[in-house]
Amino acid sequence: MAEAAARLGHGFARPELLQEALTHPSVAGRPHNQRLEFLGDRVLGLVIAEALIGQDAEAEEGQLAPRLNALVRKETCAEVAAEIGLGTALRMGRSEMLTGGRRKTALLGDAMEAVIAAVYLDGGLEAARGVILRHWAGRIAAVRAQPPDAKTALQEWAQARGLKPPVYADLNRTGPDHAPVFLVEVRLEDGSSAQGEAASKRAAQQAAAEVLLARLEAAA
Repeated sequence: MAEAAARLGHGFARPELLQEALTHPSVAGRPHNQRLEFLGDRVLGLVIAEALIGQDAEAEEGQLAPRLNALVRKETCAEVAAEIGLGTALRMGRSEMLTGGRRKTALLGDAMEAVIAAVYLDGGLEAARGVILRHWAGRIAAVRAQPPDAKTALQEWAQARGLKPPVYADLNRTGPDHAPVFLVEVRLEDGSSAQGEAASKRAAQQAAAEVLLARLEAAA
């Protein structure tokens, strides 16, 4: 726990908050991190939104929203958690441990959000802002230059033609718990559709959107 706090860059006056943030619900009889995860998600969104507004005074809401989504999504939180090494500090039940829980994107992402909430409750918004900006700084700087992701680009394509937003449907999940593979289909109002596979639902949605965009551009 002390090593995790040091890597995080926050000294806890109430270390029990960090302990709760790093406890998965599979640990029976102890306070776990689901409530903190709920709060941390909101604190992260606020701080990142403020940073994006300050970074680009001319950006419209339509430009800021996909940047925000990219920075607060579960996969990004999991990446930061892995960089800090939160996986080694996570407390979880035996079944989760045996199925690779310390490497699971969902568990790492949840833990990162919970840790942000723990910092917020322990030191206030300024402390949480400091931690977030320290670990997200490079991503915030880079996101402005990134092209829209495939899901955003497909939605913009549909809107430009007066169509409803794309609809994503989960078709299948295969593989073990520690290495799942999701199959997702995306469909447009005009009947166009495509499928994508990946290790997370979000990534599978992106893959499906990329396939459909490529088909639509080739047919144009």
